Amino acid sequence: MKRLLKFAKPYKLAMWIAVFFTILELAVELYQPVIMSIIIDEGIVKGNLSVVYTWGGILLGLSFIAFAGGIINSFYAARAGQGMGADIRSSLFHKIQEFAIYQFQKYPTSSLITRLTNDITQIQNFIFMILRIALRSPLFIIFGIVMAYTIHVRLAHILLISVPVLLLITIWILKKGVFLFQQVQRKLDGVNRVIRENLLGMRLVKAYAREPFEEERFVKVNTTLMDDNKKALRLMELSMPILMLGMNVAIIIILWFGHVELSLGGAQPGEVVAVLNYASRIMFAFTIFSFFMMNFSRAKASSERISEVLDEQMAELPQKETTERTFKGSIDFSHVFFRYLEDEVLEDIHFSIKAGETIGILGETGSGKSTLFQLIPRLYEISEGEIFIDGENIASMDLKNLRSQIGLVPQEAHLFSGTIKENLRWGKDDASLEEIMEAAKQAEIHDFIMKLPDGYDTHIGQRGVNFSGGQKQRLSIARALVRKPSILLLDDSTSALDARTEANILETLKEQACTILLIAQKISSVKEADRILLLHNGKIVAFGNHAKLLKESSYYQRIYASQAEGREAGNIVY
Repeated sequence: MKRLLKFAKPYKLAMWIAVFFTILELAVELYQPVIMSIIIDEGIVKGNLSVVYTWGGILLGLSFIAFAGGIINSFYAARAGQGMGADIRSSLFHKIQEFAIYQFQKYPTSSLITRLTNDITQIQNFIFMILRIALRSPLFIIFGIVMAYTIHVRLAHILLISVPVLLLITIWILKKGVFLFQQVQRKLDGVNRVIRENLLGMRLVKAYAREPFEEERFVKVNTTLMDDNKKALRLMELSMPILMLGMNVAIIIILWFGHVELSLGGAQPGEVVAVLNYASRIMFAFTIFSFFMMNFSRAKASSERISEVLDEQMAELPQKETTERTFKGSIDFSHVFFRYLEDEVLEDIHFSIKAGETIGILGETGSGKSTLFQLIPRLYEISEGEIFIDGENIASMDLKNLRSQIGLVPQEAHLFSGTIKENLRWGKDDASLEEIMEAAKQAEIHDFIMKLPDGYDTHIGQRGVNFSGGQKQRLSIARALVRKPSILLLDDSTSALDARTEANILETLKEQACTILLIAQKISSVKEADRILLLHNGKIVAFGNHAKLLKESSYYQRIYASQAEGREAGNIVY
């Protein structure tokens, strides 16, 4: 919780106003039993109606003041709670944007979504509750006992003895509740993960008729969430009957001793009523407090999950501001190693690429091709060695400047909700329509776009659901070309294209004034490249042009022979 207190600073005024009106309500509530005691003892018992009218009017006026204070308190409590929630959400989202790629493996997407939504909602509800009613409850319990002592000492002793016992029970339940609600939030992550996977893969689910399996999978995680939630709520709900039982016992004892005191002349009827009134209100305060405990348990579990992300060490340290410059595009890997956990993904990678060269990269699945790509824009940080662009170590470069000159087309084409034009402008915010159309033509997608009813203003469904795999790949290539990058990284980005379209795009890319690295599964895709880098088990086994590799590399010869004999247009066969 302490980690999130800094978000309260902009709302100090709203919180103090809320606290002021909470205290105002509390003061009225504390004084009401005293007034009732006066009305009974001085007015009703003595038959003095003027006392009843006078103090009854005062009681009514104070009640109206408390009513107005409650409305104002609610307004400022909501303002503080919603404002803090929005700020925490913005800060959390900003932090996630700074994550390195490997950190998204530590925090699954479903978990991050839960933290950005449900967990922050729990914090908002908690802040509102503590400013609206929760702060008043413990204060009333304390000052209610104090006020009871001002009215009748012996009857107040009963309250003083019973309250600490109930408080200890409350604290025990609170500790158990925090642990149980942490489990509930983790199970909610699991439910969100299953829902997300199902909705994103709905076409595949239907194609394989896996609806019954998916329903069974969802029922399993949903039932687990329900069971854990019931266990947590059962414990928290148990607190209210226990507290009410304890306070009711205290009230019965007060009634019994009150009867004794009345019969002996040691108390006035109004005093007994006032102490009973304090007892019943303290009981109500405890029930509110138990409800608050449930919210606190949820909020504490949620705050720990949010703080875990906010405290995550930044993998990408902000660089000092540097003067932006345009790269020529030469790339040098100097004895680069990359390890993920304890696995050696890339080992002693050492090669040089001249500016403007086109380099093909081949290798079986898991050979480290995509990882090598992601080291260049520093999506991953190398474990050992150095990478240079135009002779400068990328570790000392400003990240924004580095990435602004690299066009990356990932293996899985990803489009965002919005229009085609908006998606292509991801490559360059201020790109003109002419620049967008030029990039689309280079990616062989312009003619298709123009046939759409709304052209470049056509809306793209979530993740490009209304486009084919090949269309999404060409849009992704166009998005990278819009920025006119110095270095273009194509990660198997033509796998869904037919041979003619792929050949046309590769021919067009040769005309680009940039260094091109192209991962492919087919030799035909990289045959015309200036050189081909061959990876195997994270190591470079050959580097040269097609003719050289075909002559000198037995490994490359086997790949070429397997593809030629089988006339395979898809995967490499080993």
